[in-house]
Order: sequence, then C-alpha cells, then structure tokens
Amino acid sequence: MQDQKLENLLNLALDAAPAEREKSLNLNVGFDEETDTWDVIVKYSGELTPVEAETVQVVRLLNEYAIITLTEQQLERLAQFPQIEFVEKPKRLFFALNRGRAASCVDQVRNLGLNLTGRGVLVAVVDSGVDYTHPDFRNEDGTTRIVSIWDQTIPASGGLSAPAGYFLGTEYDEARINEALAQPTEQQRYAVCPSRDASGHGTHVAGIAAGNGRASEGRYRGVAYESDLLIVKLGNQREGAFPRTTELMQAVDYCLRKAQQRQQPVTINLSFGNNYGSHTGTSLIETYLDDLANYWKSSIVIGSGNEGAAATHTAGALGMGQAENVEFAVSAYESALNLQIWKSYADEMAVLLIHPGGMQIGPIRQIQGSQRFTLGQTQILLYYGEPSPYSPYQEIYLDFLPVRDYVDSGIWTVRLVPQ
Repeated sequence: MQDQKLENLLNLALDAAPAEREKSLNLNVGFDEETDTWDVIVKYSGELTPVEAETVQVVRLLNEYAIITLTEQQLERLAQFPQIEFVEKPKRLFFALNRGRAASCVDQVRNLGLNLTGRGVLVAVVDSGVDYTHPDFRNEDGTTRIVSIWDQTIPASGGLSAPAGYFLGTEYDEARINEALAQPTEQQRYAVCPSRDASGHGTHVAGIAAGNGRASEGRYRGVAYESDLLIVKLGNQREGAFPRTTELMQAVDYCLRKAQQRQQPVTINLSFGNNYGSHTGTSLIETYLDDLANYWKSSIVIGSGNEGAAATHTAGALGMGQAENVEFAVSAYESALNLQIWKSYADEMAVLLIHPGGMQIGPIRQIQGSQRFTLGQTQILLYYGEPSPYSPYQEIYLDFLPVRDYVDSGIWTVRLVPQ
C-alpha cells in the first residue's frame, strides 16, 4: 500500500511486518495490539459524517483536524474519501526540561512595576499532571485554583467521564477537586480525585508558570501567580503507554474550548517534544499548533533548545561533483534507531549507507515505497518518500533494526552525491 494522502512513515508502517514494527522505535506508535486498531491524525475539509460511519471513533478538533481510530482495513480505505486531505501517524513525545523563572528574565520584568499577576487569565499546563494538594495551587481559604484536571490516563468510572466530545480519560472539575481537598486523609483525598503527578515534572512547570508562593511565603512565587489553572495529564489508558501527538492535539483543543467557554484568554504550556520531521513547520502537528495559535485569545508556548548540544541534527548545502559524508556514532547495545534525510524534491542526489565494517549499500534506488537491506547484524528498513500536500520536501527514512539483539555499533556513514 502506497498512498500520497498517507504520511511516508505511515505507509512504511503498513508495509512492514509485525516483527519489524515491534523492533522499531517509530513504526508501531499509534497501533493498539489489544483492539487491533490505529490512531491517526487527519486534516480534512467538508463533512466527516461519511467517514465516521466507516471508522471506530472520531474526535473532531478545531479547524478541520481530527483524531480517528480505525482498523487497518478501514485505514486503507480512508484516503479514498475526498474529504480527507492528509493522514499522519502519531509520534512519541518526551519531556523537555524547564530551566525556571530566572532564565526567562521574568524577574526583570516584574521589577518594572507593571503589576502583571495573571489575574483573569487561564494558564493551561499540558504535562505529567499536577499535585493538586500543593499549597501553591490553592487559595488562602484552602480551595483550589484549578478549574479542572483532565487526566487522560484514568479510565472513566463511577459516574465520571472524559470531557464532552472526547473519549479518553476522566475530567475532574473544580467542585470535585475541592471535595477531595476537604477530605481528612490522603487516602480519602485520592479516592475522590485520584489524579497524581508521578514524575513531578508537571507540578514543577505549573509552579514556575503560576504558583502563588504560599508554600514558601512568597519566595518562590511563579509568573502568573493570580491566574486560574487548567491541567491536562497527557497520556492514555494503556498499560506502559507513553504520550503521543494524538493526545497532545486533543489536549490543546480541550484547553482552547474551555477558555472560550469561560471567556478567558489562555496561555498553554507544552513541555513535550520529539525530534522527528523536517522541522520546517509542515507536519500536521505543526500546522495544527500554528492554526490554533490564531484561534481565540491564546498563546501557545513550547519548550525548545534543551537538546541544542546533543548533535541530533545536521544540515548543509551540496555542490555538483562534491560528495558529502555524514558520520554518526552508534553506541553498543542500541536496540533500534532511525534516521531521516530531508531534501528538496526537485534536487537529485545519490544516497549510500556505509557500515562501520566497510560494507555499503547504494546508490539507493529512487523509487517510492519500502526497501530492505542487511548489513552485518543490522537490518535496514528504508522508505523513499514523496512530498506531502503541505511540504515540497522529500523524506528518505531509514530504520535500523537488529537481526538478533542489537544494532551494529561503531561509526556509520551516509554519503550524499549531488546529481
């Protein structure tokens, strides 16, 4: 199956064998083995009702985006609907670190005497949850400053449900949180509102953004310390699962709808990210965030720069007759890794891959679809993509999978020869 309405990585995932998908870091993301269904991100135009009739579940997001759950057979038919413009699979998300209030120069702004407290503003934190019992998120009378918590990881039960229009997790409103805070013991408190922040990352971020400093007598007060708080604990209900872009998009959609419902301006903090893509702003998650940044009275803030010294990316220009070697190191005991080459579709170049032991493959055939090679004890699953409706760039995706346990370690080389 090769369809230009489907993202290259999704085409490759559908073409890959189950054993290949299980070894890969990317290919199985979005697939649920228990229900044998896929979650995908869709950009559409027109009416989605005909699509809903032939899928398992549809969550309509703002601005003609949707998260669709469907079987693989239904996925193969999805692109045939004229309403569907493009389909992407979800990507894994990882925490981005936050270096705190001082690094953002907020203290200098405070000293200007502008009385910027955040009063009347809704601060939404999409992260690992929050310790809602912390004094910094409570008023002087002990009641909560949190408007609601949407914990995407807790299945709905006991009369509680996901927010209207969504099918994931459980929403705890202000009254429910206050009922929990009024309980005499921790056990009783979490029986009423069981949402927790296991890592502490979301609590840390919320404190920097909007903590009122009650726990430290004002010393560690956050930026918008009189704002209202809206919390989304990102993730899903599957055991051992990790947050994905599908959950992130629903969280942003929820925050904007909630802010509009309350008629409050909202700032949304996203301390998650990943390294996939061309970084040109053309993936559906990027265009969605760009579109929604112009929706309602909103400001979307995303962590960046934490991996600036990690040498995750490289870039450059090629000249005719000048081959370019790009080396990358694979450490011992790597179970899988992937690499992407992004180029202008109009440019032609030969691509060769050289193993640490000197073996090589290539020039790789410039044909759309999947290709497979074996170098030493490493299988290479390759996809030579086509441009998407939103991007003039062409992706050459390489998945490094172990023949046995680990990818071959050492210095690998990608040789690019402009033609």
